[in-house]
Amino acid sequence: MKQIFSKKAPAAIGPYCHAVVHNDMVFCSGQLAFDPKTMELVGNNIDDQTTQVMKNIESVLSELNIGLDKIVKATIFLNNIEDFLGMNKIYEACLAGHKPARSTFEVGRLPKDALVEIECIAVL
Repeated sequence: MKQIFSKKAPAAIGPYCHAVVHNDMVFCSGQLAFDPKTMELVGNNIDDQTTQVMKNIESVLSELNIGLDKIVKATIFLNNIEDFLGMNKIYEACLAGHKPARSTFEVGRLPKDALVEIECIAVL
């Protein structure tokens, strides 16, 4: 097992790493829409936040020289399920035709009052 810490992704806001590699599987911690330089949430709408979350996931995966096309499962947490269509539009555009397995949930509240958090599993 190998822990991954990316200097290109936002710093962890708790006692966890960005990802763990076990065999050929990459288990990525949930990403919020933090700007890696300022650690402030990017935007106040679902489009901007989903775009930043996907950039952050891409930064973590790039530490292993893989891209979003290697995601096999994503779990998406929304502060408000009414943001589903907006999130889905950006998510689909970022994945450019790749369609991993996925679950989406509305949750009571996300850290820092973010609108979306995405965690994923990828393969090397």
